[in-house]
Formats: sequence, structure tokens, C-alpha cells
Amino acid sequence: MRLVQVFVPHGDLDLVLETAEATGVDYAVSEQTSRGEFEALVSVPVPPAAVEPFLSELRAAGLDEGAYTVVTASETVVSDRADELHREFAGTRISREELQSRAADLAPAASTYFILLVVSTAIATAGLLLDSAATIIGAMVVAPLMGPALSASVGVVVDDDTLAGRGVVLQVTGICVAVVTAAVIGWLLRGTVLLPPGFDITTVPEIRERTTPSVLALFLALGSGIAGVVSLVRNVGSVLVGVAIAVALVPPAATAGLGIAWGHPTVVVTAGTLVLINVLSINLTALILLWLSGYRPHRTDRIDHAYGQLRSRVVVLIVAIAVLSLVLGGVTYGSYQTAAVEHDIQTELEAMTDDPTFDEFAFHESSVEYELVDVYTGGQPSVTVLVERPPGEQEPPDFADTVRERLEAATGTDLEVAVELVDTQRSG
Repeated sequence: MRLVQVFVPHGDLDLVLETAEATGVDYAVSEQTSRGEFEALVSVPVPPAAVEPFLSELRAAGLDEGAYTVVTASETVVSDRADELHREFAGTRISREELQSRAADLAPAASTYFILLVVSTAIATAGLLLDSAATIIGAMVVAPLMGPALSASVGVVVDDDTLAGRGVVLQVTGICVAVVTAAVIGWLLRGTVLLPPGFDITTVPEIRERTTPSVLALFLALGSGIAGVVSLVRNVGSVLVGVAIAVALVPPAATAGLGIAWGHPTVVVTAGTLVLINVLSINLTALILLWLSGYRPHRTDRIDHAYGQLRSRVVVLIVAIAVLSLVLGGVTYGSYQTAAVEHDIQTELEAMTDDPTFDEFAFHESSVEYELVDVYTGGQPSVTVLVERPPGEQEPPDFADTVRERLEAATGTDLEVAVELVDTQRSG
């Protein structure tokens, strides 16, 4: 339930009471004596779904814009009449006015926002370098990214340019701050005793996950956007949804920053693309769902303007996502190709170990150097094969060429193969 309290200016009391009667809600009137500006305080207990219709009727009836209207959530309402009101005003979404207020509250003051974002990024960067999923998820609880992501969309739908502009600015500057923070931390840590000598960020699984994203990564962003709108509209679970939105944005932004610190353009491009696709997808789903939920500007003459703004933003977002998805699709295809080559090599080496032709030899993959960029630049995969043989056993003539031909036939790719022969004795 909600308690709507209207501070009624002099001369408007009959208007408010008639509107309450016409809407079919209960009310109580209290005399107002403060400074003489208001003649009464009208309290109206209503279900959440009745708040917007009641406030709209008050505006349509001509309630003075100088009146205060306060909407508060009631913890408990003890009355049989409440059930009757819930049946009359069925629905779960909050009012347009509450939506605007909650969206504004979720986007904190700039100083608070950037402090929390820097702290969250610092923790996430440490989690990436430590390959600790738990640390990364812990950092997401601190990240304040849900508010700006949703307030921008709410502002467009209800025709609040200030709210929309602030949401966009906070998102853009927030992502830039996250990237710069991670880059500075990476630059400070690189080459110190806190990281192993020759540390390569591309070998860390948590980082590699953000540099080889697949199209399936879109589901996280789209799902986060949907969940964000549902939590906002129904006033539930905003903390957990905020974690999901932060997971989609902060770790890849931190990864892009680490790519800058370590001078890896591929890391910057792939992780940066993932950040952009995620933030655009969250905004797209939020815009569409809020409009489909029935939210409109309170002034009817502004609905067409809001719809035009919505339509133009949706088109821009879809085009941008489509273009960036080509990059994401290219990364997905390249990652599949490199994984397929490595899998085929491993499978063929196992088959060669079991092949009587090679008698006592045992084949093991030592390393495969085949990166994403090689798929598109025509780079040749480089394979190192470790071969175990009994002491004194001689390899067949042109042994390395034979191994290379077998592996090339299995992968369908030209390979550069190095064979390392090791005399092995086994006991027990």
C-alpha cells in the first residue's frame, strides 16, 4: 500500500475531495496550520497501482502546481477495505512519479558515484590479476552502475531531459573512469614483486574470458537490463540486479584498462567491445520495457515528443549493437577456430600414440601458439610436440615431417611443427 498526502492550497480542497470521490478511494482530511499557505492535508491510502491514476486525475482537475504531494510506502495496513481497493486497482508496477524518484535516487551524487566506482574497479582489477572469481563478484556489490543505466532510460520515457542526460553522462564517464583506474593500477603493479616475472595477462583465465567473448555474452547484458527494469518497476531486488549489471560492465572495463597497461591492443579492443555492447544492450532493453510497461510523460502533449526521442534512441542503439556484434561475432568465430585447431591436434596425437606404426612412441602436445589475430592475418599455428621413446630407440626417417603431415591432415591447416624427443624410462 501507499499513503498519498496532499498539502492542499487555499481554495483547492473541494477539488481534491471530489477527485478522491471520483477515483473511488478513501481519504481523511486534517487541518493544516503551517504558515497559512495550505488549508488542509488530505491523506489517501491506496494500492501502488492506484497512485498514478489518482495523481493524474488531480492534475487534470487543475490542482495548483504549488501543492505538495507526498507518496510514502506503508509497511502494514490493517483494514478489510484494503483488500477491496487491491481488487479494484490490480497491478504490480509503481507509479510514474515513484519511478522517477527511485531512478533519481539510484543514481547517487557524483562524488559518491565515482568513489564507489573507483573502489569497485580496484577490487575487480585485483580479482582479475589474481584469477579470483569470488573477488570479482565481491567488487560488483560495491559498483553503483545500476542507477545511471536505468535513470537514462526512465528520463527518456517520462520526458525528463535532466534525468536522462545525467544518466548518460554518468554511464560514459563511469566507464572511462573504470578503464583509467584499471590502467593505472596495472601500470603500478607491472614489474613489481606482487606479480610473477614475465607475467602475461592474456594467460589469466578470468581475463581471457573477457578478451574472447562470444555472442552468448549478450544474454548477460540483455537479461540484466530486463531484470533492472522489473526490479525498478516492481520495487524489488535492486541490490542483486545491480550486481548483475555491474558484472556486465566493470570486469570487461577493468580488462580493457589492463590491456592498456600491458600494451595489448587486442585485449583493449575485445574487452572494450564487450563493455560497449553490454552498456548499449542494457539501455536498449530498459527503454523498450519501460515504454511497453505503459510509462508516459504526465503531459499528454509531450507523449509524441517522448516517443520520437525513444524511437530515435532505439534505432541508434540497435545499429550500434549490430555493428559491434560483428566484432563480437568475429571474436567468437576466431576463438572457435583456435580452439578447434588445438582440439584436433590433441585428438590426433592421442590417435598417433595408439597407432602401431609408431610402436613405443608416446605423443603429447607441449604447446600450440595460435592466437585470435592469427585467424584473420593468416598467421601459421606453431605446434610443439613432446615425444616419449624408450632409451636407445631411433625415430623413423623424416619423423618431424611425418608428424606435421598427420597433424595438418587432422586440422586442415598448414602448421609449423617442432618435435622434441625425450628418452623415457618408467618403473613400477
